[in-house]
Amino acid sequence: MADLYELLGVDRGADQDEIKRAYRKLARELHPDVNPDPEVQDRFKEITAAYEVLSDPQKRQNYEMGGNANFGGAGFGFGDVMDAFFGGGGTRGPRPRMRAGQDALIRIEVDLHQACFGTEREISVESAVRCSKCEGSGCLDGSAPKRCEICKGRGETQQVTRSFLGQVMTSRPCANCQGYGSVISDPCRECAGDGRVRAKQNIPIKIPAGVETGNRIQLSGRGEVGPGGGPAGDLYVEIIQKEHEFLVRDGNTLHLALGITMASATLGTTLTVETLDGPISVVVKPGTQSGATIAVKSKGVTHLRGGGRGDLIVHVEVHTPIKLNKEQEELMKKFASLRGEKDGDAQVQGHDGGFFSKFRDAFGR
Repeated sequence: MADLYELLGVDRGADQDEIKRAYRKLARELHPDVNPDPEVQDRFKEITAAYEVLSDPQKRQNYEMGGNANFGGAGFGFGDVMDAFFGGGGTRGPRPRMRAGQDALIRIEVDLHQACFGTEREISVESAVRCSKCEGSGCLDGSAPKRCEICKGRGETQQVTRSFLGQVMTSRPCANCQGYGSVISDPCRECAGDGRVRAKQNIPIKIPAGVETGNRIQLSGRGEVGPGGGPAGDLYVEIIQKEHEFLVRDGNTLHLALGITMASATLGTTLTVETLDGPISVVVKPGTQSGATIAVKSKGVTHLRGGGRGDLIVHVEVHTPIKLNKEQEELMKKFASLRGEKDGDAQVQGHDGGFFSKFRDAFGR
């Protein structure tokens, strides 16, 4: 048996659109109405049968696994293939009234403390729920859907037209029943036959420790109920973390800017700073320079996956006095004289430390 992909002139990895385009092009060239040559007609039958197999995912998989794909077998009709790419393809028969519901998304804000340690919240969501009056059937109490008299329960109507390929039969969803094959003549007055209504729900949610902006929490089956009372989709809760008053988050690390006086930086001191855990003491060593950092272990954000917490990084900024009175100015000059400092003195920093070292660390150089 010839290779089906070679018959249509496509690669084995071709998608359904490529297969459809290849068959359509060949069908226009080889159709009996265009070329009555018996050999060409045989080829037309081959490519049509090949398309029947490769356009059906199950038959295609069976063929690729070496099984019987019903190539050239019974049950194949030219009208079926034409329907597949002239608009009548898809699953035959009426479509079900009960269908799965859509997923829903809601965004909530949490503060940094809640994001770090986790919390429990109750969220209010308005969505589609199953109609309690008809239990999702869409019918008035005591009634049931009736078979559509137009399509006789098939859910589709057929139309025969002529084209350059000859007679083509196309199928369309029935306009009378919208493709369901049945009609609800006595719809439920609560849901108007849809099987669901809009309602507000209060849903408890547990927010795990370590979440950050963009994280989503999935609540299975808490989304929109489907038409006809079908199963509900999922509800996704997206986290938006609010900015903190003085703490800045970078992943699991927290950063805090701390301004100190020249005297404290020179002599050293112990300061009390506020953290997510409450006030803690931070030791500033004598001779601390502006821009220095102090790492406080395990005072950052909880790791979302796994135990432990990140660190708190305290960034020290030494405040230089802007204005001095005469007495303070004299004392500052005396201090400079005692240290042997002269007005206009400056020191060029090397590349092995100080400012340039911090500059390279900050900008990855």
